[in-house]
Amino acid sequence: MKFLTGLAICVGLLAGCTSSDDRIYFDGHFYNSKLRKVDGQFDVFAVSVKPVSNSLAGAREAGQYEAVVYCVNNYGSSDIQWTAGPGAPEEQLNIDNNTLLLQGRCPGGR
Repeated sequence: MKFLTGLAICVGLLAGCTSSDDRIYFDGHFYNSKLRKVDGQFDVFAVSVKPVSNSLAGAREAGQYEAVVYCVNNYGSSDIQWTAGPGAPEEQLNIDNNTLLLQGRCPGGR
């Protein structure tokens, strides 16, 4: 049992490691982007991107990239219906604590 627990921990740690060569940079910076489902709906998502202080343009691109990858992988299309999208004017973007928050719905969702 201890062996399996140790193995599971090692696999989890390795899965979280990304070499700097494999990272995708936006506007010359790497961003920590996370996508999650909203209200248990698989097609509705929210993306958080930080740090916005590196570059707002880069943070917008990183969030859009994360959403496109998610929708293409799960729905086969990148035609996202944004409710709080990266193309909004700067004053309308949801930025809190150096984190950009985007929200949308994948095409083909219900």
